[in-house]
Amino acid sequence: MKTLNKILEALVRPDGRSALVVAVLTALVLVATAAGVAAQTAGGDLGGGADIFRPKNPTTKRKPGTTRPTRPRPPKPTLSPAERAERYEDALDDGNKARDERRYPDAEKAYRTAAALLPKDARAPYGLGNIYVDQQRWDDAEQAYRDAMGSGQFSAEVLIALSFVLVQPHGGGMLAQRLAESERYAIRATQLDPASAIAYDRVGAARQARGILDAETEQAFRKAVELDSQFAVAHAHLAILLRKTKRVPESQAEQRRAVELAQDAPTLVLIAEGLQSDSLYGESQPLLNRALELDAKYPPAYYLLGKSYLVTRDLTQTEAILKRGLEVSPRSFPLTFLLARTYLVATRLEEAERTFGTAAGLAPVSDRKQVAGEAGLAGVGDAYMRAGRSKDALRVYQRAAELDPGNTAIAAKIASARAGGN
Repeated sequence: MKTLNKILEALVRPDGRSALVVAVLTALVLVATAAGVAAQTAGGDLGGGADIFRPKNPTTKRKPGTTRPTRPRPPKPTLSPAERAERYEDALDDGNKARDERRYPDAEKAYRTAAALLPKDARAPYGLGNIYVDQQRWDDAEQAYRDAMGSGQFSAEVLIALSFVLVQPHGGGMLAQRLAESERYAIRATQLDPASAIAYDRVGAARQARGILDAETEQAFRKAVELDSQFAVAHAHLAILLRKTKRVPESQAEQRRAVELAQDAPTLVLIAEGLQSDSLYGESQPLLNRALELDAKYPPAYYLLGKSYLVTRDLTQTEAILKRGLEVSPRSFPLTFLLARTYLVATRLEEAERTFGTAAGLAPVSDRKQVAGEAGLAGVGDAYMRAGRSKDALRVYQRAAELDPGNTAIAAKIASARAGGN
């Protein structure tokens, strides 16, 4: 699996040469079906870091529409077990509502309140994992889902969610092991819920992420379609597999079916990502615009649309789209990193430096080397050097070295900048 750094370097090189790449598609998983029509959400490798996945909220024991009485809340030590359980359900309700309204800080606070009340209940850490997935905070999401599993009370939904997170770009190594683990969790989810189309789709998605495009992978997707013929995501995944195995007519038929069934932004974004994986960026844009019409607060749609404009060198549109996305998800590392790359390609070096600095503050530990590298701060330093601004270059290289202290190439750049580029 390519990291975000390598993919973006391939998309637009620091020396100004553009190149289209086919980002390896890792597949994704989506949420459970609602009555009648499936509530379709999806996930996957969107060129590194901005993925599509919206697992459903943790369940609560309250009936929909129930109004909670207003009452003073005593300190937690005075709560009886029954009161503690009731407060727990209240906090989950608050978290779910805040998440649905994209008020992520409020949702995180509510789920953490719930987790403090009943530490052994899996639903609160599962809810935390969900909001981290929404914001592409992969390391946080993984830890939250593992916490949910550690409770021993988890469901197939938790396994599916963790399986999804494990296929995301990760700078910590052991990628093959993580992808194999993703498949194992998906298989276990099918055992816990044999009627889950999503679980079977996830098995195929995990195998496809491993580069296994065989009959077993295809059968997993077809099993998902068999269980739920209206499941657009499974049709989209199957279309990708068929396209990769050179069965173009069948692939086109599955993709048309996926588009016909798509009822929400995540599914449309998944289909668009499949087109982008074949460098069909122009064809992906109408689907992404439609996705944003359906859900103007869906960060992955902004990421992919911004990426498509960056690849085609429409930098004005790229900046506008990414800034809109950051209004929705201000702490999104992928959106921030891509915006910084946009400034670097446009040779707006001060803005690139500042925005990469913001990205460094948002980056998980495993992604800090990407911010430091050639597609990040080191690239800004190189541009400063080409402009004869060695003092500025030295400042940026030193910041890059703080993020990646073992990088010998950056150390050499620092020495060159100190020598004034001579």
